[in-house]
Amino acid sequence: MAAATTREEKKLKEINYSWEGKDKTGKLLKGEMRAAGPVVITSTLRRQGVKVTKIKKIYSNGTITDKDITLFTRQLATMMKSGVPLLQAFDIVGKGNSNRAVSRLLMDIKNEVETGSNLADAFRKHPLYFDALFCNLVGAGEAAGILDSLLDRLATYKEKIQAIKGKIKSALFYPISIIVVAFIITAVIMIFVIPAFKELFEGFGAELPTPTLVVMTLSDFFVAYWWAIFGGVTGGIYGFFYAWKRSVPMQQVIDRLALKLPIFGEVIRKATIARWSRTLSTMFAAGVPLVESLDSVAGAAGNYVYYEATKKIQIEVSTGNSLMASMANTNIFPNMVIQMVSIGEESGSLDSMLSKVADFFEAEVDDAVDALSSLMEPIIMVVLGTLIGGMVIAMYLPIFKMGMVVG
Repeated sequence: MAAATTREEKKLKEINYSWEGKDKTGKLLKGEMRAAGPVVITSTLRRQGVKVTKIKKIYSNGTITDKDITLFTRQLATMMKSGVPLLQAFDIVGKGNSNRAVSRLLMDIKNEVETGSNLADAFRKHPLYFDALFCNLVGAGEAAGILDSLLDRLATYKEKIQAIKGKIKSALFYPISIIVVAFIITAVIMIFVIPAFKELFEGFGAELPTPTLVVMTLSDFFVAYWWAIFGGVTGGIYGFFYAWKRSVPMQQVIDRLALKLPIFGEVIRKATIARWSRTLSTMFAAGVPLVESLDSVAGAAGNYVYYEATKKIQIEVSTGNSLMASMANTNIFPNMVIQMVSIGEESGSLDSMLSKVADFFEAEVDDAVDALSSLMEPIIMVVLGTLIGGMVIAMYLPIFKMGMVVG
């Protein structure tokens, strides 16, 4: 029942309507409302003394990305630190945004705050864009009267996380793009170029070299089943991502394998530790209790291995264990991280130490990505040269052989 209610709430947040109507004096009124359907809007406005004459669904222009939320957080933090009132800040950011979907979202939040909701609760009504960590930090800022400071810290946190995600994506993008290009070039050669050579060699009347026969056999397969090859590759990639997004067991397996990948696994591990440390540092500095902070940290870890470990740490800390000892028991954190946490606990500066750990591993990720880029270029050149060059040599071998016979 609870799950069904959650799904209904998400649907409500996704449907926007514009309406026109008249009040009791006959004055024309216009507005926008988010609701389950026209009937809800009509009944709501009728209770406000408005007779609805027209309702039209508004289709969203643009999508809301994590980058949009990060930019909004920074803008809101900057304006509140400058003394701009909260509602006015929402007005400025919302109306000045070029993405209509973001503008609509911010106006909805502003309306909820105007009707009496606190800011954290208004954010919680949009879980698709604002996670528990975001809402908890905003709630802590409101409760302590330091919302501007917490928003600034939250904006910095999101910017750091965005940067580390961008580094990982850039590390993976280059080899993946080369693989795609290599596959397309190979397919073009196999389907269009090799058959032309095959027609030429049929008139030779001599036995062809084994490498040439192998390449021609592969070409025949590509020509006959190109639709199955392209369909299989496309369907396989789509099926993998479809299952990965919807299957928790598959996500667990992929996350474990990702940490064991040669070269890339270490980069992913460092990025995960950086995100883990940054999240816990931000939560703890905001005054959120450690056990409650670990709940948000688990969700923000981005890897199931660290999610599972954080949940175990949370249970041990709640029973009286120190954070350092609980982290050591998981056997997934480097000794340096554990020692820094131990120093932080003893000196009462855990948030500062965790922030330093995050800075260190973010720098490590930067260096690792730069090293990967330098390493991948020669490897990719060798692979492409072997693949394309091998096919070219195989097709020219009969010509060289014939030239030697003639000579």
